[in-house]
Amino acid sequence: MTPRSALNRSLLGLAGLVLLGGGLLILTAGLDLYRRRDLVPPDGWPLTAPADVLLGSADRDRWSSQGWWWWPAVIAALALVALLALWWLLAQLRRHRPGSLPVGGTPPQEGVEVRARALGDAIETEAGTLPGVDHATVRITGRPARHHIRAGLTLAPGAAPGTTLGALCDGPLRTACRSTGLPDPPTEVRLRVTRHKPHRAE
Repeated sequence: MTPRSALNRSLLGLAGLVLLGGGLLILTAGLDLYRRRDLVPPDGWPLTAPADVLLGSADRDRWSSQGWWWWPAVIAALALVALLALWWLLAQLRRHRPGSLPVGGTPPQEGVEVRARALGDAIETEAGTLPGVDHATVRITGRPARHHIRAGLTLAPGAAPGTTLGALCDGPLRTACRSTGLPDPPTEVRLRVTRHKPHRAE
């Protein structure tokens, strides 16, 4: 898991907890569960009855008397939260696959580049021809300077995973690095075996 994905999951988890807590608070008050179950909420607990509101008249009057800056500050804070949420959403929608990779390192030599999709297709095609491999998928992700290779291999029944993995590293992956002059990138390989019907002995 990359730091970016860990941060995204943490933010999503925090947002989910906040929404879940607010929903349970509103649901508990709306169904009047405190009175029905003879429960005593803590002092100052908001929304304890169906007729309660989150910000009462006394609270509104108290905050309004703070001065003219109060409402502009609230609006500015809400606008900032909305902008941060929009920035985070747009960051998730950005393409995680590098459009092209420099050949021969960074900076590229004489402006020569190779499309990440083309390089991934070449590795995938060569990996699919390895002994014991029924199907292969390869995807290149990350930034051009720090790209990652994610490969999935579907092995034929009886294929040796260790042998196949070694053939992948010594074959398609090494060929790609040697042909492009790029350093060995972090590579994640997932192996699975083709499902087959059991043979019945007669």
